[in-house]
Amino acid sequence: MKNLPQKVRSKKLNSRVDLTAMVSVSFLLIIFFMVTTELRKDKIVDLSLPEKEEKNEGIIICRLENDYQRKITVLLDENDKIITYSGSLIYSSALPKEYNYGKNGIRKELFERKKTILEYSNAIGKPNSGPIVIIKPSKKSNFKNLVDILDEMTITGIETYAIVDEFTPEESKLLASN
Repeated sequence: MKNLPQKVRSKKLNSRVDLTAMVSVSFLLIIFFMVTTELRKDKIVDLSLPEKEEKNEGIIICRLENDYQRKITVLLDENDKIITYSGSLIYSSALPKEYNYGKNGIRKELFERKKTILEYSNAIGKPNSGPIVIIKPSKKSNFKNLVDILDEMTITGIETYAIVDEFTPEESKLLASN
């Protein structure tokens, strides 16, 4: 008999998969997602305002006298105009004042008011009760004014402030008259 060609069988090699690259990629992905979720977390700012005010026959009454003394309202109007008053506009003994931006304007006033309020708070036994600034930009003010007043809050170290877009009728009259 003739030599018949035999089937050639392939030689079985040990197959081994190298997962080193896959492990490196998976660790990079884990680190990436951990960092992005940490950066995405919301930053929370505490905001302590005076106790809720009651409206009684068109008159706004603040419940705590100390919080009433701490409240400073800043009205932003067109042409870089700033008008401030303390407490309630209706019951304020001092007339609203107009200020400019800068070192000798609103910044000086905020530093003085903060010092006075802290001294008063310490005297009545409520230390570290600083001023509460309510910022009210009018529709005629520009975005730069809002950024500038927020910079003034940072420079003067006033920690408690809020931006409100509602004006009382008295505030609207005050802005219209100036």
